[in-house]
Order: sequence, then structure tokens, then C-alpha cells
Amino acid sequence: MKMSFQNTQWMKYALIAIIGCVIGGGVVSLVAFDSNKRDAEADREYLQHVSENYRIYALPLPEAADFCGEAAPLEKWDVAEKLDRELLVNSYWHSNTLLAIKRSARWFPLIEKVLKEEGVPDDFKYLALVESNFTNATSPAGAVGYWQFLAETATEFGLEVNDEVDERYHVEKSTRAACKYFKQAYNKLGSWSLAAASYNMGMLGVQKQIDRQKQNNYYELLLNEETSRYVFRILSMKEIVNNTDKYGFVIRPSDIYAPIDSKEVTITGSVEDFAAWCQEYGVSYKDFKLLNPWLRQAYLKNKSGKTYVVKIPD
Repeated sequence: MKMSFQNTQWMKYALIAIIGCVIGGGVVSLVAFDSNKRDAEADREYLQHVSENYRIYALPLPEAADFCGEAAPLEKWDVAEKLDRELLVNSYWHSNTLLAIKRSARWFPLIEKVLKEEGVPDDFKYLALVESNFTNATSPAGAVGYWQFLAETATEFGLEVNDEVDERYHVEKSTRAACKYFKQAYNKLGSWSLAAASYNMGMLGVQKQIDRQKQNNYYELLLNEETSRYVFRILSMKEIVNNTDKYGFVIRPSDIYAPIDSKEVTITGSVEDFAAWCQEYGVSYKDFKLLNPWLRQAYLKNKSGKTYVVKIPD
């Protein structure tokens, strides 16, 4: 059926009144305008309403910020502005940061325990959060897992990586491998901030800049765009996660993602079919694979006869 121009115009006004969604003070208000008014007049009313009600706030910087006890010199204009940028990006990227906060409640306890056992400062848990947002993402370069290890680096620091087993996806083991890296980088570079920066740029890359610029302070080095933002991204997430109310995130205890109850089972031989194996333990294959993403196949040949500890729902 063909519509006349007049009917089309009528539908334009009748189907939707001009609605302004105004976010302010944590409240969303829907403001409808008279659909019979001329476009220009309705547009003017809409724009006036938005200008009077829509608010996006600049954020006050914290009085102090530190990574692993190493203070960020916020009195320096470039340092203050870099932290300001990351606070704005992460606080206004609502969905991503809200998910990060919810997931951190699940994974921080395990990572904190490993960091403490390995003698690595607790603040490195925020590096994992920044690296992966606690998802098993794969980077364009092929880095995977919560700590985003490349295969070569993973094996260098003691992780098993092959077609059947990829311990980059094993949260506890990959955290211990990351700790080995951080301690080695700290011993080489002399600060935890530089160790964190090297996780993005590589130890050799950071050392090269230290030698070139004759400066061994992260905040005094001129680095590439990504690495110059890297520690500030960590600082911003540390600030937001620890001060959710200050940055407008309203999260009830029931909203967080709690740790998953599980128990351990030891495998010493091969498993021909994990789906059948799961049935013996009364668990689903899906739940098993979610708890053990480091097992990459539906079977485990285990030709070397290793002992593996897997998790199943408790």
C-alpha cells in the first residue's frame, strides 16, 4: 500500500514524539514534546531542554595515587592529565567498568592469595584487570588468558602450552607465571612501576628507553602511546574499584559475581572423552569446561603421564 506525503508526515509525528533522554544525578527522565508542533519549534524545545538538564561532569583527581607504594607525582601537569584521561575513559565507559567491578569480586581473592605467596605487591591484580577485564580474550598478537601471555613468554615462565593443554588459561598457574615475570623485571629495572610498564613494552624495550633517556623513573620517561598510558590505566582502575560510590557506580552485594564453588579431582592418565568422564562425576561437560578452560580438547591423551588437577562443580 502506498502512503501519501501527508500520511507519511502524520506518521512521523504520531509514531514518535521527540523524546529527550536526560541523564543527571543518576536519574533518567523521559521528556515528550507535542507532536503537532512544527519540526523547528519542537527541535528548539528539545535542544533547550537538553542544554538545561544534560550534565557530564569533570572528575576531581584524587589527592594522591600510587602503584605498589610508588607515588605518582600528581603535582606534575602531564602526570595529572594522564591520570585524568584514564579516570574519564574508565568511569564513563559504564558497561565495561561495571563488569570489571563485578568480575573482580570473583577473581581478586584467588589472585591476591597467589600474589602474597609469591611476594609480589597486591596492586598487580589491577594489571590483570586492565589486561583482560577477566575474560579469556585473545589479542591480535595471539596473547591469551587473564594475564594475556604470548605462547613463547608463557613457556619461558613455566607454563605448558600445546594443543591439549594451555595453562595461559589456568588462572592460578598463569598468575604464578606472571609473578615470576614481575620479580624478574623488578630486579632488572629497579621499580614496580617500570616492571608493570615492561609487561606492555617488554623488559628490553623499557631498558632501552632508560639507557637512551638516562632516566629510570616511569613518570619521567617518554614512551610510546600505549605504554605511556599503561600504568595510568592501572591507577585509574585501582581508584575506581576502591571508590565506586565516588565515581557513580551503584553496586549491591547481590550484584557482584561471587567465586564459583568447586572441588578438585586429580587426573593421572589419559581421558578419551571428557563428556563421558563428566557423566561419571555427575557434572555437565559445559560446567567442566567453564571451570577448566586450559583443557583445550574434548580429550586428554597425556602421553607424558603428567598429573593434572581439574575442578568440577561442588
